[in-house]
Amino acid sequence: MKLFHTALTAALLAAASLAQAQTWPAKPVKIVVPYAPGGSVDVVTRKMAAKLQEQTGQTFFVENKAGATGTIGISQVVQSPADGYTLVANDTTYALLPHIFKKLPFDHAHDLVPVGAFVFAPMGVVVKADSRFKTLGDLIAEARKETNKVTYGTGGPGTTPHFVSEALGIAAGVNFLHIPYKGAGEATMAMLSGTIDYQVASTPGVMGNVKGGKARLLAVSGSKRLAVLPDVPTFAEAGIKNFGLINFTGLWAPKGTSQAVVDRLQKEIATAMASADMKAFAEGIASEPGHWDAATFGKDLAERTAFWGKVAANTAFERQ
Repeated sequence: MKLFHTALTAALLAAASLAQAQTWPAKPVKIVVPYAPGGSVDVVTRKMAAKLQEQTGQTFFVENKAGATGTIGISQVVQSPADGYTLVANDTTYALLPHIFKKLPFDHAHDLVPVGAFVFAPMGVVVKADSRFKTLGDLIAEARKETNKVTYGTGGPGTTPHFVSEALGIAAGVNFLHIPYKGAGEATMAMLSGTIDYQVASTPGVMGNVKGGKARLLAVSGSKRLAVLPDVPTFAEAGIKNFGLINFTGLWAPKGTSQAVVDRLQKEIATAMASADMKAFAEGIASEPGHWDAATFGKDLAERTAFWGKVAANTAFERQ
């Protein structure tokens, strides 16, 4: 009898989950972007939200909840009902969080369910247009002459550009000097003025200055050159092997969200990224269109979190 009740309960739960997926979304869906408006996560998420709204006929809206490297917005979603109506967007920064903070206000590995990732943006090394460094090889060669001679700027310690720059130094066998600023915008101004030698950023964030002739990309991550930047080599082509770090934008749901709802949302993301307008959008911001399902996304997050742990162990960075 107990076995019968267990089976009945499981069947009822499965039926309820399926019914929820069939009716979802029955009301507006909120996507929390844990950063200020205007950044790459915000821009890409708003484009995806508009596409999901178009496909489902239901409202998808973005709410910016910035602060503490995204942990304020993430905490809000962790504490939200696991009903598919509150999601959080982020990028590879999520994999950095355990190495930035001594203690997080949530369980990094379990309190959120990876739903899917999309729009994959290479990380690039960018210099001012008239920089003496014409190639990435030039920059690395200069760094080999003297430790900490070549400088780079970021929006602060513990940011993705900070960790990517340190990973680049490790891969090239050199040490760069980190100059932290109050924000990525200040770091960009320092690069454009020649105060620092270079900046690392995802391609969407630098395309305006590159297209405007104010900056040049020396190399980009990824396995192939970008169609909109055919003259910019990959890191591998520039001599830095096994450095294929790609930034993504992804969606997570609170732990306990119905698998059927996750599957439905995952399907909608795949449909969106197969559309001509989303492909054109991604390519227009020097990114690769495509998507990862929940399983692939979860696996990549685990691998990235472990990778950044190794970088952090070799970086002069004290967790907050």
